Amino acid sequence: MTALINKVFLSRYGNAAFRGDDSALLRVGTQHLALTTDSYVVTPIFFPGGDIGRLAVSGTVNDLLTAAARPLALSASFIIEEGLEIKALERIAQSMRETAAEGGAAIITGDTKVVPRGSADKVFITTTGVGEVLRPGITGAAVRPGDKIILTGSVGDHGATVMIARENLLEGTSLSSDVAPLTEIVLNLLEQGCEIHAMRDPTRGGIAASLNEIARQSQVCLEIEESAVKVRPGVAAACEALGLDVFKVANEGKMLIFVASGDAEKALALVRASRYGQDAEIIGAVQDGPPGRVQVRTSIGTARILDPPSGELLPRIC
Repeated sequence: MTALINKVFLSRYGNAAFRGDDSALLRVGTQHLALTTDSYVVTPIFFPGGDIGRLAVSGTVNDLLTAAARPLALSASFIIEEGLEIKALERIAQSMRETAAEGGAAIITGDTKVVPRGSADKVFITTTGVGEVLRPGITGAAVRPGDKIILTGSVGDHGATVMIARENLLEGTSLSSDVAPLTEIVLNLLEQGCEIHAMRDPTRGGIAASLNEIARQSQVCLEIEESAVKVRPGVAAACEALGLDVFKVANEGKMLIFVASGDAEKALALVRASRYGQDAEIIGAVQDGPPGRVQVRTSIGTARILDPPSGELLPRIC
């Protein structure tokens, strides 16, 4: 995907102002705005813990938050397959309304298209969000040696849940997606003056993809303590059964936060006080080098390289 984006899109659209983050930044007069867009094609469209509507709104809200932007407004575009039940569409629309309210944004415009049966899979949703940047300069390229890395909860919940639901293997399990807007966590950190250098929501490709992106952008080495990364037992079992590396499985309600060492404990306490951050931990630190490397310190004291995902382990996951 990275190669595809670089070859087809960045080669044509890229410019000096481009940043390799989840949101683009715009300056309008003296105000800084963040803009992000994403499309959601998850299957099944309803899964334990959420649905495609909650996923679409949460994903866009969280992308704005990674730029330290307060979510303001969203657009929502629907491509609907002929034959989708109106009740299902109403359920999705209600879920989006409730999630947007929870995330502090309003859905103010959109578009709807219906395509012939077989031309889509039930419904695809594209959401675009705009937010007010509260603190410019928070970017994947601003991480510094000595920073601590906070992860706001367990990993792999969303990807494992959707995959198991897709294969109709959920009976007797308690897996649930973590999909959620993280506005409370991020705004609390900013309002309390924590020195945050970067944030990233580890969605497709999991924390492995996000950590490698940050390491490359800032040209630093990230060292992660494997024992500090929480994995729910059901998720660990599902990943083992499916042959998946849980570090590379998607999350939809977690945030990686890179914070100055002196503010790490304060930031951790603030995250843990939030509804979606009770299981937060400091999972590692930033080092000088080798630049662009992510390494994991295992429970027996050895270190292994955490490579970025190759290919798409779980298609149609978000």
